[in-house]
Amino acid sequence: MDEAFFISINGVFLICKLFRMKILKKVGKWFLIILVVLNIAILVSGKTYLYKGIANTYLKGRPGPSIDEYQIFENREVKAGSYLAWKKSTRFNSSKIPATLEKNFTDLGTVAYVIIKNDSIIHEQYWDGYDADSHSNSFSMAKTFVGILIGAAIDEGKIKSLDQPIGDFIPQFKEGKNANITIKHLLTMSSGINFDEDYVNPLAYPAQAYYGSEIKELTLGYEAQDEPGKTFKYLSGNSELLGMIIEKATGKTLSEYMSEKLWKPLGAKNAAQWSLDHKDGMEKAYCCFNSNAPDFARIGQLYLDSGKWNGNQLINQEFVMNSIVPADLADEGGRNQRYGYAWWLIPDYKMKNIFYARGILGQYILCIPEKNMVVVRLGKKREKPTGNETPKDVMYYLDAALEMYGN
Repeated sequence: MDEAFFISINGVFLICKLFRMKILKKVGKWFLIILVVLNIAILVSGKTYLYKGIANTYLKGRPGPSIDEYQIFENREVKAGSYLAWKKSTRFNSSKIPATLEKNFTDLGTVAYVIIKNDSIIHEQYWDGYDADSHSNSFSMAKTFVGILIGAAIDEGKIKSLDQPIGDFIPQFKEGKNANITIKHLLTMSSGINFDEDYVNPLAYPAQAYYGSEIKELTLGYEAQDEPGKTFKYLSGNSELLGMIIEKATGKTLSEYMSEKLWKPLGAKNAAQWSLDHKDGMEKAYCCFNSNAPDFARIGQLYLDSGKWNGNQLINQEFVMNSIVPADLADEGGRNQRYGYAWWLIPDYKMKNIFYARGILGQYILCIPEKNMVVVRLGKKREKPTGNETPKDVMYYLDAALEMYGN
């Protein structure tokens, strides 16, 4: 009886095994068919950038880009000049991140946290093997840098004014609704162009621009849909167009102009890397400026000091001040209060008016004028906002700095 029982059980197991193999074969067959169809669709559509995207995200076990993958792209060097070290505060690292916030820092993969107060470095902390010289991607903080370079080009007379039509630099924008778009419209994210700003859809502009190899052609494939200068709508393509305008107006690459107007004069320690769409191609102006926390902090300090650095006026003071107040635009739920000239704004946060640059994975240059403080946080994640509100993690880094060194 026992022997018969075990024979029966073994038979069941054998049947189950054969059934499973059959299912697996069927699933494998359909998977192969789907793979072939998908591959044909990619080749027919010409969207071959998807191969690079999939290889560097899902096949590496993550849903999106990482902060230090600039090596997978061609890059152009943003040269540094004579290094001007930060002065070190007498209170340097005298306070610790509050225990109530420390878990937020680590849970979100913070790799760098630097605080500048009264022109001196007062706190510097790194995690996960990163240090003061580690390069990582600033993502959309690059939009702020491009906005500053527009101010520099106006100072030089390379651009007449913010009201100059972008068609003066980009022929495709000389006619129809496109002809009404000015540089200011791009700078304030009110161009009315039909860029599809979707960070989930792999066919939308951000993914194509990031993993693709022809960013100019891609960007020029969009056009004005709504009246410019009316409504704030955050679109990465606006900043890419600004990059193209700077290149045309100055006769220099973005990296060369960034080096000349900001990186060298600010005394950056390390050369930066700006990712390109292809070898000797165009910078991803909306994204992908790779550097380190102490050098990023120089950008914040420049704007805290109204465009002046080390006694020299690098960017016109009026341009700087206009950059960090809300652009007069409609926004969801009322009037715009959150964006200026490529700077994000937090009006009246604990009786302080914050302006800041931000990247999608929690890259921040946070400026607190009332305390003469710049806070730089770099990391691997952020708390994604559900609507128009400021990402919640911004408050972690502001609150920590204010508690540690606000007095």
